[in-house]
Amino acid sequence: MYDWNDLKAFLAVAETGSTLSAAQALRVSQTTVARRIAALEEATGLSLFERRQAGYALTPVGEAMLASALAVREAADRFSEAAGARSRDAGGTVSVTTMEIFAVTVLPPILRDLRAAHPEIHIHLDTADEPRDLAAGAADIAIRSSKQPAGAGLVGRRIADNPWTLYCSRDYADRHGIPHTRAELAAHPFIGGGGGVWEPYQAWLRQYGLEASVVMQYDSASGLLAGVRSGMGLTILPAFLADREPDLIRCLPPKAEDTTGLWLLTHERLRHVPRVRMVLDFLAAALTKLGRG
Repeated sequence: MYDWNDLKAFLAVAETGSTLSAAQALRVSQTTVARRIAALEEATGLSLFERRQAGYALTPVGEAMLASALAVREAADRFSEAAGARSRDAGGTVSVTTMEIFAVTVLPPILRDLRAAHPEIHIHLDTADEPRDLAAGAADIAIRSSKQPAGAGLVGRRIADNPWTLYCSRDYADRHGIPHTRAELAAHPFIGGGGGVWEPYQAWLRQYGLEASVVMQYDSASGLLAGVRSGMGLTILPAFLADREPDLIRCLPPKAEDTTGLWLLTHERLRHVPRVRMVLDFLAAALTKLGRG
């Protein structure tokens, strides 16, 4: 193995005919170039140049070695170009779509750590209630709570179980008690709404004749979280985040049919794009660790 800088000096002298011109091209001293040529000749045991009054001339052996040295430079240039292209691909914007309630609870510390690990990546966080169409390019990555994600070309993994069930605050429990059966629910006020979760939530309330117990409605799921934290009443929340809220208490175990999964998804055409792959892997590791904790 030879020092690549020695080979660069060899090529520069071969192309310019002098150590002075080579030194100017390489932006080093003439002494450095001469030392590198001598080191390469010593390492190979070959005489590569004739030292003449007018400069350096390749020996027949040096002429024979020139093509190989040029091939090394071309390979190094290709490597540098490929690395540069990959570095550019690894940077840039990655759009992540998820429900607002996840965006304001579990994701901020994860995205903080992602930024520290990959400062070249900019995250655009989309908190629309309606699922974005990844196939149409509406987002790069989705974090979804679903029994089975639907959509053409989706690939990803189930991070954790994520049942939606009933919660109240500790303050509320101290003042009003905790309903432990569905028969006791009618004596408690409910917080409704939640944007995209309201339709299944309303169906759940209707099933138990509790629609009239709704005393406040919010337009978003994060509003449900704010309402239940305030001690206003009971509400339905995703267990993945609500079980990690120190001020909340789970009132009832979820029914099997209410259990969904937390999914990390992308479209198959994006799964190997470096910046998307980096974010996917980072989110997967962080969310899986959180789910196990």
